[in-house]
Amino acid sequence: MARQFAEYRLAILKKKLKGLDQFTMVDSNLFDQMKPTTIIAWIITLTAVFCLTGNAFGVRIKDIADIKGVRQNQLVGYGLIVGLDGTGDSASAIFTIQSMASMLEKMGVTVKAEDIQVDNVAAVMVTADLPPFARSGSRIDVLVSSIGDAKNLQGGTLLFTPLKAADQQVYAVAQGPISTGGFAVGGASGSGVQKNFPTVGRVVNGALIEKEIPNEFNQKQSLTLTLHSPDFTTSSRVARAINIAFYDQIARTHDAGTIEVKVPEKYMGNVVALVTMIESLGVTPDTVSKVIINERTGTVIMGENVRISTVAIAHGNLSIEITEDSRVSQPLPFSPGGETVVTPDSGVMVQEGNNPIFLVDSGVSIAAVVKALNALGVSPRDLIAIFQALKAAGALQAELEIM
Repeated sequence: MARQFAEYRLAILKKKLKGLDQFTMVDSNLFDQMKPTTIIAWIITLTAVFCLTGNAFGVRIKDIADIKGVRQNQLVGYGLIVGLDGTGDSASAIFTIQSMASMLEKMGVTVKAEDIQVDNVAAVMVTADLPPFARSGSRIDVLVSSIGDAKNLQGGTLLFTPLKAADQQVYAVAQGPISTGGFAVGGASGSGVQKNFPTVGRVVNGALIEKEIPNEFNQKQSLTLTLHSPDFTTSSRVARAINIAFYDQIARTHDAGTIEVKVPEKYMGNVVALVTMIESLGVTPDTVSKVIINERTGTVIMGENVRISTVAIAHGNLSIEITEDSRVSQPLPFSPGGETVVTPDSGVMVQEGNNPIFLVDSGVSIAAVVKALNALGVSPRDLIAIFQALKAAGALQAELEIM
């Protein structure tokens, strides 16, 4: 892949050099005089250095963006699970009985719905995700969830269930044994033990894809990248990284979350190779200055771009300790009418922290902020009150989000 990338950059470079006018200081025949192996080795070295440098200080484009149109599709269906050990739906689940009667009638068995009394059948909803570029004959996992009052799906078998998409067309058919990953057992007294959720199970490779979603990906003339977290700075960096890597202006931004990439002529009909190269490029995403506070757990998380304006901070702790004791008062020996009396004795102690005032300079880094707050000896829960006060004073140059 690196050699293919290098050959592409070499072709672009030669094309640009030969288009320069007579006043240029670069000889366009320079590459024709050099050995091809020397040129390729030189370009591969530069490409490797570029790729390593990008990945060392950033993340792959593959991890922060998706290609528009390449996504999963949700499938859903209604089915029956049979073979349960008396843990299926009860007679109150009318839809289960009606489904049983309808299924038996299609198989040539005529039976009235009111005559069906079985507790080894359960009605379930079957869901699955159809991956992109899935082909007919491939298999995917399905998830079954009870919609009646069944107690346990363990040991059951899902019967033939068509799975439809939003367009109401069948794309897969599910059938097979259920794996719940849990159990539920109980005694006659009503006590029992349950692990996980036995009313939800999975059929591994239980759905067979019957219909493909048409997609001519390799015939595309342009690609659209969508960022997971839209940001104007990040989208500009992604476009710039792609243009530098391919030595051509093939990428441009439309908004904070969309980058359009024009497929170069060399990659027409081979868009997969182009996507592979783009996804491996390194980009440093930009983030919004934010402080996250979770009051329930006392957690405080600060981003690296958080800044504080010049402000003086003092934090004093007030400690109040109350002790309760009992004193016993006894009468003198042989005193007439005397009785033993128990009297409470309370002790109250108040202690206030003598913490100094710290001055925090404007525009300090996150390390200086943490150092100043640690010098105050504050706990994580004290930090919550301090950051709220800093935000109220207008000294916190970041978003404050309380969970």
